[in-house]
Amino acid sequence: MSISIENKIALVTGANRGIGKAIVESFLKHGAKKVYLAVRNPESTTELAQQYGDRVVTLQVDIADAESIKALAKHAKDVDVVVNNAGVLEIADTLSSNVEAAFTQELNINVFGLIRIAQAFVPILEANGGGAFVQLNSVASIKNFTGFSTYSASKAAAYSLTQNLRDELAPKGIDVLSVHPGPIATDMGDKAGFEVADPTSSVSEGIVTSLKAGDFHLFPDSVAKQFEGAYQGYADAIINADLSE
Repeated sequence: MSISIENKIALVTGANRGIGKAIVESFLKHGAKKVYLAVRNPESTTELAQQYGDRVVTLQVDIADAESIKALAKHAKDVDVVVNNAGVLEIADTLSSNVEAAFTQELNINVFGLIRIAQAFVPILEANGGGAFVQLNSVASIKNFTGFSTYSASKAAAYSLTQNLRDELAPKGIDVLSVHPGPIATDMGDKAGFEVADPTSSVSEGIVTSLKAGDFHLFPDSVAKQFEGAYQGYADAIINADLSE
């Protein structure tokens, strides 16, 4: 199904910086009617509010708190597109002393956060006649990277759940887009130690294009496209295939 962002009402978690902020800017550039900025600290969206006025609405949310997400949904009942962008990265490997704490935090935000957002907003999207659910995953969801072992595992779990959401939501008229960036120039990218990274606009503009094309996977940047070239055959044969026949 093709989804044009023009005249749509969207919600973006983690909208105050990095990829989330770029998504907001791309959506508005391509004609979105309104974008809800779902953030932990409402003061962090002052710049966006000054720039875009009443085309953006800031809402406070704690992705770790199911009740906070339910309250968020009550204030955004008119959404057509939901982008679950908020995520965390902890530096940990399987044998690291902090592995359990790191993995617990990443699971809580990157995995259970996805579940909480989906449970709160899928009924709204369905009631509004369908739309799109966009999940920010990562190339780390299909390959575990040393130094980011627990993060990779959390994103692999999120990607698996995203596949299930696609199957569950298709009959409801809701498209699901799984986004798999590589190194992107963000605060998280700096934390990961990326020396070369693509701009956030490669992700945000890619989302607009992929929604219109009705894609399930998006590998938006130069490194991610290398993954896409190697992964496409498997994805077509297994992930995108109907194996029930």
